[in-house]
Amino acid sequence: MNYRHIIILPALCLGASAISVLSGCGHAAKESPDDDHLVILHTNDTHSTIEPDRHNLGGIARRKVLVDSVRGEHSNVLLVDAGDAVQGSLYYTLFGGEVERKMMNALGYDYQILGNHEFDKGIDQLAKEWSQLNAVRLSTNYDFTGTPLEPLFVPSALRRVGDHTVGFIGINLDPEGIVIKDNYKGVRYQDAIERANAEAARLREAGATTVVAITHIGYENGNDYSDLALAKASKDIDVIIGGHSHTRIDPQAGEPAWRVANAEGDTITVLQTGSQGQELGEVDIDLATGKVKARLIPVDSRLDSRVSCEFEQMIAPYKHTVDSVRGIVVGTSPRLFERKSPEMVNLLSDFVRERGSEIAGKKADLAIMNKGGIRNSLDAGDVTRGELIDIAPFDNSIVVLDILGKDLIDNFEIMAAQGGNGVSGNVRVLYDPDTRKVNSVTIDGKSIDPRRLYRLATIDYLAAGNDYMEPLKKGNVIARSPNVLYLELIDRFASGKMDHLTAKPDTTERMAAF
Repeated sequence: MNYRHIIILPALCLGASAISVLSGCGHAAKESPDDDHLVILHTNDTHSTIEPDRHNLGGIARRKVLVDSVRGEHSNVLLVDAGDAVQGSLYYTLFGGEVERKMMNALGYDYQILGNHEFDKGIDQLAKEWSQLNAVRLSTNYDFTGTPLEPLFVPSALRRVGDHTVGFIGINLDPEGIVIKDNYKGVRYQDAIERANAEAARLREAGATTVVAITHIGYENGNDYSDLALAKASKDIDVIIGGHSHTRIDPQAGEPAWRVANAEGDTITVLQTGSQGQELGEVDIDLATGKVKARLIPVDSRLDSRVSCEFEQMIAPYKHTVDSVRGIVVGTSPRLFERKSPEMVNLLSDFVRERGSEIAGKKADLAIMNKGGIRNSLDAGDVTRGELIDIAPFDNSIVVLDILGKDLIDNFEIMAAQGGNGVSGNVRVLYDPDTRKVNSVTIDGKSIDPRRLYRLATIDYLAAGNDYMEPLKKGNVIARSPNVLYLELIDRFASGKMDHLTAKPDTTERMAAF
């Protein structure tokens, strides 16, 4: 990749007076104003990744280096976030969004929209945190009337750039089936594509020559809305900056498609940066011609020498607390379990079955665990309290329910449509990779009996029908853990009861396409 047009100046910590003179450690000199160009820097699904990840990628201090550098280089620069800025690390578990909000304010985000995980602490906490954001808060297709969020959001915004007017809208997913119901109580979802098109048309009438949609609906999914579906159905939207599906769209590679046809056959731009803040998206829009250039900029160690010490000092008090929790050793693991690997999904699924059996006082017939509930890897060697919280950071608990085989079969169909999820080691599910229809399900080597009642161990989030696992709501909950999942994991490692599972990792694809 070519980074030549970005000028990165080192941060200097010279004391309070010197810092004041340097206006925050200095920026590169801007080029001659070009009011026909708008540069939009964008992030999505950063999930509380304040520090670099275990592969030394990402980190919000590094991101600030890039943002400041691009602002120093260009006259018209905006910074936007497409949702799920929170949830996924100890910074959120311990501080509930405070760190992310302060850091994003410090970076100077211009527009932000909600992801589904912004609702994880409930609507009141969300309103408290988002009332302190400096960015314009966009939501075009959520009706917040009568909720604490009502005064915080606008359906769209116009921005003047030279002689041009640019419109912005924010499009959100349907929370039903993905967000716990009580956490979005009173929020009314409106059809994403209908509202996007209506508001984009209104902005055109108000003088917008370019319309940008910031979305959290996913690049392509099984719902009747997605970024690709929105692009296909639109005629007034020029650029879609998305999130939710964690899709890494690399314009330089050309895959997946980032230039797609709209309803009138015109080509528009669809972008997304993956997740965890490993890359910063940049799109340069020529407002006079409509031409677009886009790329991903790696957020990596080459930026470390330029990190602002002022910014690091803002993070330091929180980092001290996080590091103290990460330093508490509770057990060991003989090998690495990568977050998205079959062995990691299998490890958590078998753990849920074993612990669920203890909670119920009778062996569970099977377990189901969602891949999305596993947010980090398990390193070889010492296992710390903080590491386990990072792996399962949500406020989920293990539950055991009795459920008919026919409802389990229906649920496996949904899991197959999602590309598979976690099941315990005594379960095998085979499905067609093209149709994603289930061909067979066996439990302990026997075909599942639609009329039999099975004892299922899972987490309460899934038992309530979330992650679109609606059939699980038909089960009858008979036992529930009093602790959240990460506390159960911590106790399990501390007592040595995970040793037999970590000693022999199972790499089998238990839900397999063939």
